[in-house]
Amino acid sequence: MKFAVRTMIGLMLAFAPGLAGAQATDPGDDKTVIFTPDDPDMALATAKARARLDEFLALSEAPPPGTDRFKLKVKVRDGNVTEHFWVIPFRRTETGFVGILANQPEEVHTVVLGQNIEFTRDDISDWGYRSGGRQVGSFTVCVMFKKMSKEEADYMRDKYGFDC
Repeated sequence: MKFAVRTMIGLMLAFAPGLAGAQATDPGDDKTVIFTPDDPDMALATAKARARLDEFLALSEAPPPGTDRFKLKVKVRDGNVTEHFWVIPFRRTETGFVGILANQPEEVHTVVLGQNIEFTRDDISDWGYRSGGRQVGSFTVCVMFKKMSKEEADYMRDKYGFDC
């Protein structure tokens, strides 16, 4: 069983006509890192994100000054394959959430970049936003840095404001 997690830390959303709102300004920074479903560091990062999900959702509905780029990471299954994608923008619905898939799928074939997808709270594996030019949340991305080269991880930290 494959379990792919996307960084898409380069996703600085450009609202582009014809793409329903999602486009990476630096698609070369969209990285996929494969983890086993029972990876302890990824499980801890997901648990941390889920424990603070209500706090994040409240903040996203009334963003304080200096905050932007609120995003959710959502798992999508296709048979025995699971891939996680950033969804930007997103909103609550009566039955869960809806938003625009902001990554190009590599492993699953049931969704496409720019597609509006519906999902539930149980599908959320991470969240993040920017505050004062620094990343807040994005716990799974910090775990992914451990599997990247030092140079690549340092580049991503510096370029996108990660403090992990």
